Amino acid sequence: MTCLVIFAKAPQPGVAKTRLISALGAVGAAALARAMLEHTLKQALAADLEAVELCMSPAPGDPAWRDVVLPTGVNYTAQGEGDLGERMDRAMQRALTLHQCPVLLIGTDCPALASEHLREAARQLAQHDAVLLPVADGGYVLIGLQAPCPDVFVHMPWSTSTVAAETLHRLAALGRRVWQGPLLHDIDEAADLAHLPASFTPLKHQEQSASSPIRTSANSS
Repeated sequence: MTCLVIFAKAPQPGVAKTRLISALGAVGAAALARAMLEHTLKQALAADLEAVELCMSPAPGDPAWRDVVLPTGVNYTAQGEGDLGERMDRAMQRALTLHQCPVLLIGTDCPALASEHLREAARQLAQHDAVLLPVADGGYVLIGLQAPCPDVFVHMPWSTSTVAAETLHRLAALGRRVWQGPLLHDIDEAADLAHLPASFTPLKHQEQSASSPIRTSANSS
């Protein structure tokens, strides 16, 4: 058995995917964030793991989530306060304690991440202490642990090209057996839009009109 925790921020214009606003505009960046959230939830449920949790910022029930349709079959929790590492560590420890099984933790920034990746990571985590799916910018899109390991989250240089390498270094120093999955691409900056799957093409094309008002069905987000 393996459980999955998804870290997500509400897809609000001007708040979500801010590094893409220069390319897509605030509404376009939020529309892409919403589409990637929906994709991630779909893949998570298709992976058929023991449980799926959406760990949200802001908390469930906040008006920021009012217009976001979320599926059934998912547990909804709040990320709470603290920096990214503190929030990830807290979510990981909570899920490990609650479910008493290995836990995978992912974000919503990687549309290349599919249910097959999640299932394989779960299989590998049954045989290793930790699993990691790195991304091309030096970070990672998935981390899985058999047991709490605060050392891989605290005082981490987040949003730098050394996150995955530093995480692997810390796990090795702790003597943890680690499986690494294939290198993927996440979508954080304008140059990353080249790696959007074909199903996201309409959103990618908003880049051409970001300098003028973007009129799409996602304007309500």
